[in-house]
Amino acid sequence: MQLALFTIFGLLAVVAAINMLAQKHPINSALSLVVVMMSLAVLYFSLGAEFLAAAQVVVYSGAVMVLFVFVIMLLNAGEEEQTEGSRVAAIAGFPGAAAVLCLLTFLFLREKKNLGYVHAGAALSGVISNITEISHQLFTSLLLPFEVTSILVLVAILGAVVLARKEL
Repeated sequence: MQLALFTIFGLLAVVAAINMLAQKHPINSALSLVVVMMSLAVLYFSLGAEFLAAAQVVVYSGAVMVLFVFVIMLLNAGEEEQTEGSRVAAIAGFPGAAAVLCLLTFLFLREKKNLGYVHAGAALSGVISNITEISHQLFTSLLLPFEVTSILVLVAILGAVVLARKEL
């Protein structure tokens, strides 16, 4: 069952990501990104990370995508113009992508041999729940980065409001 969920939603995430890049209209790209984020949330949930799945839906699929759509509508972005692209990117892109794919395949296969095939939820069978461990780490050792991120988001929202304001 878990392999079937992973296959279905993994393929859905990859197809939606490719669709996001292929779209000419920014709103359609944003909607494809929502599908990617929701697929990732299902994958997190299937791995036993319920809190991370809920945060993925609320924060990324909800708040961030609403902000993206708001900015797209605010800028009144239409269809994008096709450009020739960079010659260097075209020459180095395919071999670079192939090298990264080979490296990731090698790493995944090596880790599979070293660890064996372990069920993803086996690490979560302890007494401490996933949410308890995440909240303990978040509000003890990661408190400063958490607060700095909150301040950065607040500054970004204020900046968006200042840029969107019309002069009277």
